[in-house]
Amino acid sequence: MKICVTGGHGFIGRVACQWLVSAGHEVVVLDSARPTQPHPWTTASFLGDVRDKEICVDAFRGCDRVLHLAAAHRDFGISETEYFDVNQRGTAVVCEAMVITGIRELCLYSSVAVYGSAADPRSETTTPSPLSPYGKSKLAAEMVAVQWAQGSDNRHCLIMRPTVVFGPESTANMYSLIRQIHRKRFLLIGKGSHIKSLAYVDNVVAATMFLWGLSHNACPEPPLERHEIFNYADKPDLSVVGIVDAIYHALHRTRPTIYIPMWFGLVVAIPFDLAIAVTGRNLPISSSRIRKLATATAFSADKVQAAGFQANVTLTDGIAQMVEWYGTAKNAAMTGTDSGG
Repeated sequence: MKICVTGGHGFIGRVACQWLVSAGHEVVVLDSARPTQPHPWTTASFLGDVRDKEICVDAFRGCDRVLHLAAAHRDFGISETEYFDVNQRGTAVVCEAMVITGIRELCLYSSVAVYGSAADPRSETTTPSPLSPYGKSKLAAEMVAVQWAQGSDNRHCLIMRPTVVFGPESTANMYSLIRQIHRKRFLLIGKGSHIKSLAYVDNVVAATMFLWGLSHNACPEPPLERHEIFNYADKPDLSVVGIVDAIYHALHRTRPTIYIPMWFGLVVAIPFDLAIAVTGRNLPISSSRIRKLATATAFSADKVQAAGFQANVTLTDGIAQMVEWYGTAKNAAMTGTDSGG
């Protein structure tokens, strides 16, 4: 089978491409950024934006399916207009290009950010109530994909809503946490007993392929609906303390038992907030980061488990693998060698 992966040079995209090739499929990548190093597993690579219908059509020709990962998703420096332009309009262009090239199978990566302020347990039947521009734009993208699927009896759309995805080669929130702990600049704010749902990248990709009917142990009863939505979070969940302890353990260190109250942490963050406002730089400490870490984010994954998927990597093992990669990447940066990715 030949599959086009939009955003295939990104963090999740690279893992998805490697998985597909290892399973015997052909992979075409469409990405607006060049890879940091050549990716020998791709059949073809197109440099372009998903908002460009012509490049999408060129990339999709001859493909059987599209895995749509390309998105605007950073926490900092993106306007609401850009979120919607990339995530909603970009998905609309992808769907238009699929109609032109006759592709009938789409997998769209959305996000649990669509739930926003919805009450627990946040499952696939929960009515979305997004708060952030990112969450709102992702929900809008879902609606575009659903409309495409409903446009013909032989179209199908799998929508994945993963929680925070982490793993080797990611430099997002988990990376920042590992770096702070490694540099001995981390201090727990609050008791850290609240849950933070996480998803290890290899597990998310494996679950996607299982539900999409591409893995050797594929879902025995693939979704028959024109569109199907699945949350993804690795279970059992870890608390903030559990996550931090797993990092300390992987670093062969002991976590300090002291912590500071939330109110004090927010006071400490004030000068950082002011510096961010003045300079426009994305600093590692801010009141928004502190509140985000201190907010429980638990999501149901009962539906994907009921479908029969079982993850191969535990959360603690995934954290250990990322810490090991962090050490390799850090040492490579210090010596000036290429760590890959």
